[in-house]
Amino acid sequence: MSMPFDSLSLDAWLSHLEQLHPSAIDMGLERVVRVRDALGLKPDFPVLLVGGTNGKGSVCTMLSSILCAAGYKVGTYTSPHLLHYQERVAINLRPASDADIVASFQTIETARGDTSLTYFEFGTLAAMQQFMAAGVDVAVMEVGLGGRLDAVNAFEPVASAVVNVGLDHQSFLGDTREAIGHEKAGIYRQGKIALCADPEPPATLIAEAQRIGAHLQLIGQDFGFEKQAEGQQWTWWNKAGVRRHALPFPALRGQYQLGNAAVVLALLDAVKDVLPVGIGDIKRGLLEVELAARFQVLPGRPAVVLDVGHNPHAAKVLRANLDSMGFYSSTHAVLGMMADKDIAGVVALLADRIDVWHLAAPQLPRAATPAQLAEIVGKLAPLAKINIYENVALAFASACKLADESDRILAFGSFYTVAEVMATRER
Repeated sequence: MSMPFDSLSLDAWLSHLEQLHPSAIDMGLERVVRVRDALGLKPDFPVLLVGGTNGKGSVCTMLSSILCAAGYKVGTYTSPHLLHYQERVAINLRPASDADIVASFQTIETARGDTSLTYFEFGTLAAMQQFMAAGVDVAVMEVGLGGRLDAVNAFEPVASAVVNVGLDHQSFLGDTREAIGHEKAGIYRQGKIALCADPEPPATLIAEAQRIGAHLQLIGQDFGFEKQAEGQQWTWWNKAGVRRHALPFPALRGQYQLGNAAVVLALLDAVKDVLPVGIGDIKRGLLEVELAARFQVLPGRPAVVLDVGHNPHAAKVLRANLDSMGFYSSTHAVLGMMADKDIAGVVALLADRIDVWHLAAPQLPRAATPAQLAEIVGKLAPLAKINIYENVALAFASACKLADESDRILAFGSFYTVAEVMATRER
């Protein structure tokens, strides 16, 4: 780059990072560990790692919300972002400033020498550098892809959780739940509590936890949740006999959020000796948690639902959540997906719930074309009306124009699709 690094804006830095490494995804820890050690990034505060196919962001955000309610200074690292890179790095649930992120990028750039890093690896190291500089009490970190070879796994956790295991990123993780489960179990550690909230955990995940001597706890066996009869509260329990009664439902919408909340409380129980929280903190954190585009229903008519689900596991949950919303005359779907995803698997699960499809490609080279989407939707939903558009903004605008007040609009299929819809609403 022609200008000195200390004069770059955040946008210029991000452009630089996108070109820094030959490939966007390059699995392995050797490079990131080398730069980690050069920087001396060995935090003296607890680190909590959260992996899984879906639900990681919800778990991280709920966990951070409760810890903040308890008075801790909390660093949270999640990915990807929706609208702004700053969303990825938060301290006490507030996104980092451009200046702080740029300062961390400069520190990483100086320390890395000749070591090439991917965009995600660079950002992960910068996040930890910010957390250490800010003197946080705890870091909550979401695994980006898989687990065993993900950059986040370069940091030693006091406890780890795998939310669930589904089919996604098969070209990197394997094409079976067993192969993917082994990769996700890579965030577990010998002698440390290792949680899994998948009701049907792959045998490989269990075997890997046993092989390394992690203290594996499974939902439904070692911890879990019960809805109370009146349906407005729930109870968390564990095998040790601990029960937390009269808990409020998480502010995040969706039936699956109770399972996510259960693993959050199990993580908090795992670290209660170093990060104690009270029942009041838990209730407040659950009530105040906010996270965009996880079955987010926007106010107004027609109803607009934003969901970043992009694989069959997420689509199954989305279907159930749509069914819980009540009656709508018609459902319009704004769909954009990446070409390497299981598009047919997602569409098949939602085909009989959508009346009109508005198909477009997010502004990324690896996005499926509208024509590709239309071919798949046409086969799986032959009675539905299908429209194709040049971009997501036009698709969403058309859906808004065509939908009546008694209809609903669902925007889903990718973080990028939802982000482009959100961007149109900000204008």
